[in-house]
Amino acid sequence: MAAASWYHRDISRVVAEELLAKAGRDGCFLVRDSESVSGAYALCLLFQRHVHTYRILPDDEGLLSVQTIQGIQAKCFRTLPDLIGAYQQPNNGLVTPLLYPVHRAKQAVDEDSDGEDGRGGGHMASTVLAGGAGTGTWVNTPITSRTHISQQLHQRLQEQVHSSPASDFMGFMAEYLNHHLQLDLEALRHGHPQLRHLSTALVTACRALHRQIDFTLAGLETLARVFDPPASPLSPAREQVSPSQATTAPNLELLLNKISTVNHLLSSLEKKVLKSLQETVSRHNLALPSMVASPPPAAKPLAVQSFEVKVGKLQRAALTVDVASGTVAITKRGSGSPEETIPQDKILQLIKYQSVQSKVRLVYDRDPQRNLSRDFVFPNARKREAFCQLLQLMKIQHSNLDEPDLISVYVGTWNMGSTPPPRSLASWLTSRGLGRTQDETTACIPHDIYVIGTQENSLGDREWVEFLRASLKTLMAIDYRVVALQCLWSIKIVVLVKPEHERRISHVHTSSVKTGIANTLGNKGAVGVSFLFNGTSFGFINCHLASGSEKTHRRNQNYSDILRSLVLGDKRLSAFDLTLRFTHLFWFGDLNYRLDMDVQDILTHITKKEFETLLAVDQLNLEREKNKVFLRFSEGDISFPPTYRYERGSRDSYMWQKFKPTGVRINVPSWCDRILWKSHPETHVVCNSYGCTDDIVTSDHSPVFATFEVGITSQFVPKKAPGSDPEPLACIEWESIEVIVKTASRSKCYIEFHSYCLEEAQRSGENTSQSCDIPGFLKLGWSAKHLPVLNPILPDLEYLGDQHLLLSIKGVESCESYGECCIAMRSMIGSMAQQFETFLFHRGEETGSMRGWMKVRVPKDRRSTRERLYEWISFEEEDTEMVADAPTCPKPPLQPLRYPGRVLPHHEPQLWGDAKPSPSVLCRSRPRSLPEPAASYTNPAYFIFEGIP
Repeated sequence: MAAASWYHRDISRVVAEELLAKAGRDGCFLVRDSESVSGAYALCLLFQRHVHTYRILPDDEGLLSVQTIQGIQAKCFRTLPDLIGAYQQPNNGLVTPLLYPVHRAKQAVDEDSDGEDGRGGGHMASTVLAGGAGTGTWVNTPITSRTHISQQLHQRLQEQVHSSPASDFMGFMAEYLNHHLQLDLEALRHGHPQLRHLSTALVTACRALHRQIDFTLAGLETLARVFDPPASPLSPAREQVSPSQATTAPNLELLLNKISTVNHLLSSLEKKVLKSLQETVSRHNLALPSMVASPPPAAKPLAVQSFEVKVGKLQRAALTVDVASGTVAITKRGSGSPEETIPQDKILQLIKYQSVQSKVRLVYDRDPQRNLSRDFVFPNARKREAFCQLLQLMKIQHSNLDEPDLISVYVGTWNMGSTPPPRSLASWLTSRGLGRTQDETTACIPHDIYVIGTQENSLGDREWVEFLRASLKTLMAIDYRVVALQCLWSIKIVVLVKPEHERRISHVHTSSVKTGIANTLGNKGAVGVSFLFNGTSFGFINCHLASGSEKTHRRNQNYSDILRSLVLGDKRLSAFDLTLRFTHLFWFGDLNYRLDMDVQDILTHITKKEFETLLAVDQLNLEREKNKVFLRFSEGDISFPPTYRYERGSRDSYMWQKFKPTGVRINVPSWCDRILWKSHPETHVVCNSYGCTDDIVTSDHSPVFATFEVGITSQFVPKKAPGSDPEPLACIEWESIEVIVKTASRSKCYIEFHSYCLEEAQRSGENTSQSCDIPGFLKLGWSAKHLPVLNPILPDLEYLGDQHLLLSIKGVESCESYGECCIAMRSMIGSMAQQFETFLFHRGEETGSMRGWMKVRVPKDRRSTRERLYEWISFEEEDTEMVADAPTCPKPPLQPLRYPGRVLPHHEPQLWGDAKPSPSVLCRSRPRSLPEPAASYTNPAYFIFEGIP
C-alpha cells in the first residue's frame, strides 16, 4: 500500500483539495489518512469542480470498505490497491469512477544547510513509482545512478568525520558505503528490505561496545547479587552465562537486549540497595545517628524598594514599597517622614497610561466617603513596570485566597552549540541583558513556573535538570520541583515549579516529534509538555527547525508536522487544532528563520540599532504575515540584536562565514531564537520581558528569555450548597450561526460543541442553508431550531465567566473537520443575544470564519462574582473616562450579504460587514504587550461578506 503513488499519507484536507484542483479533471483522485478515525483513509475525488470525500474503514478482520449509507451492502477488499482498482470501474456508487490518480510528489533530499550540529546524515529520496492507480513498482535504477548515490553519501560522511571523534566507526561506515551499499540497493529493488549488509557493518562496528557492555553488565549483576535477600537452600541457583555463550558472535538484537538489561539494572539498583539496608536496620535494631532534616532554606526576603517619581508638573517624591508589611509610602523630596502611607487593602486600582509609558495612576480609599487618585511619572517605563509588579506581588502575598488568581511564568530558550554551559546562568534565569529586561528591583523575584528549552544540549538529562535546580536554588533560595522533562536527542524541555504549587499541577503529558532527515532523525524536531494548573491548561513546545537561509519552506513544513503530530493535552480534544487545546500555549526554540538581506547591510543596521528595518525582512515575520505559520500567535517587541551567529567566546562580533569542505557558507546574523504564545480569548496574559543575555558566550547563540503574568482559574466550588430544591440551570442558547469554509466540497455539515463546563460533547443538526457561489468556498447556515441548547454543569456566573466553548465544523459524510474555533463565554452572558465572530483553524491553517448570535443565561441567584487580583490593574489612555454603567447592546438587523468585485487592501479584516464592537466592554485600551492579531492576507473568505459594492 505504501508504494502506491496516489497514497499521500497524512496530508491535510486543504492540501488534498488543492492538489485535486491543480489536476482539474473529473475523475482525478487521491487517498490520504483519515483525520477523524485512526487507521482509516479518506478517498478524495474531483467531479464538476467539487471534491467528494469518502471514508475507507477497516473492519474487525482488517478488510477495507468504502463507508455507505445504512442498508447498503459494503464491498470489502483485502488491500487498498485492490479497493482502488475495483472503483476504477463505473457504476460502483461513486459520483464518477476513479480515472486519474494524483501522484505523490517526490521527496527531495534534505540536509542541514548550515551543518549546525553536524550530527545529521543524508538520506535517499522517497521511492519513485511507475504506473497509475495500481500497486506501485520500483523504477529500474541504472548502475551508474546507484554508484552516484553511494558517492554522494560517502561525501557527506567525509564532511562529518572532521567533527566526529568516532573515526574507527566512520571507517566501518565508509567501507559499507563504498562496497556494500549497492548490494543492499539491489536487494531492496527486488523487494528485500532487510539491509543485510548494513546490519553486518553495524555489528562489526559495535564489537567494542559489546565487550564494554559485557564488562559493565557483569559488575552490575555482581553488585545486585550482594544485596539480594539470602537464597533458600531449596531455591534454584541463578542461571549463569557460560563462556561459550559470551563469546557467541554478537548481533544487533543481542546488543539491544544487553543495553535494555543495563538500563533495567541501573534504574532498579538504587531501590534494591535502599530496601536491603532498611531491612538490615530493622532486623538488627540498629540505632542510626539522629539526622534531623534541615528545613528548606527560606525564600530571600524582598528588600524595601524606593522609586523616584514626579508628582504634578514640578514636585518630586519617593514611592517606597514594602512588600512584607503591605504598604506604599509617599514622601516628598526634602521631607524626612512620609506624607502618606497607604495599606495594600486600601489600594483599589492601578491604571497604566498608554500615551505616556512611564506614567501610572494610583486609586485608593482614604476614608469611607471618598476615593482619591494620584498620578506618578517614573524615570522610564521599566521603573513603572517594576513598581506595578511589586504592588501586584504585595496584593498576592496579603490576599486571603486559598488558590492563586495570578502566577508568573518564565520561558527560556537556548541553542547551546553542543558545548557545556558556563558555571552561572544568573543573567538568563533573572532576565537580564539586552532588550526588554527586568529591572534590578524585581529581577530576583522568583517565578512560579520556569520552562527551559534547549537545543544542541550535550549534557545528560539528569545532569542538566540538577544543574538548573541548583542554579535556581542559589539565585532564589527555593528548591524547585520537577514537573516534567522531555528529550529528543539534544533537544530538551524542563518544567520546574515552586514547591507550594506541586499539588496544583495535574494531567501532565509529554510528547516529541522528529522532523530531521525524512522525519526519522531527531537532530531536528520538537518536544512538548502540557498540564493543568488548577483549572487552567498550559502547553509548552520547544523546537529546533531546519537550518539554512533558503529553507523557509522546509521550516514551515516542520512547523506543520509538529502541529499535526505532537500528542499533548486532553485526549478528548485530540481532533482539535493543537493551538486551540490549551488556555495558554507557548512555542519557542531555535526556529532558525533568517534575515533576507545582504550580510554587510545587516551588520550596518545592527551597529546603528536599526532593528525595525531588519525585522521587516525577518523570514518568520514575513511568513506569519502570509498566514503560513503561527496563526494568531503573539510575540513581544524585539529590541535586542540578532542572537545568531556570534563568535564563540565573545558577543562583540558575528561569525557569519562558515568554512566547509564544500566551500564557504554564509550565515547571516538572525533572530533564530524566538518565544511566541497563543491564548484563548478574554484570558489574562501579559509579557513583562523579552530579551537575550549578553554575558553567556559559550555558544554561537545567545540565550533568550521572556516572562509572563498569567491569570489562573481554580476548581470552582459553589457558594450555595446543593439542597432538596431543584437546581436552577444556566443555559447557552443560539439564535443562528453562519460559516464560510475554504473547500471545494459541497458536503452537508454539523457542528460539535466541546467545553469543560459540559458533561459531554454535543452536536447540532445538519446545516439548514448552503451556497457555493464563489469557487473554492462554501457558505453554511444553521437556524436556532437546528442548534442545541447547552446546559453547563454549574450555573454560577463566577464559574461561567472563565469558560470557553470549542466548536468544530464537520462533514456529515466524512466526519472530518473543516475548521475549529474558540468562543469565550464571558462576554456572551446576559439576557439579550450577543454577536460573536471568529476565525476557523485546522491543522495550523486558517480555513474559514464563523459568526452568529448567542446568549448565556444565568439564574438570578447565581450572579455574584468577585474581582480577580489581576483585574485591579488596567490600561487606559490619558483622556479616557471611566465608564460607570455601559448600555446594553441592541441587536442590529443583519445586512444582506454581497460578494465584492475586488479584493480589499491589506488591513485587519472585519469578518462580517455588520459587525460592531460591543459597547458593554469598558473603554480601556489593550496593553501593548498584547498585540492585535495579524491581518489576514491569504484567505479571501474574510472579504466575501463585508457588503462592499
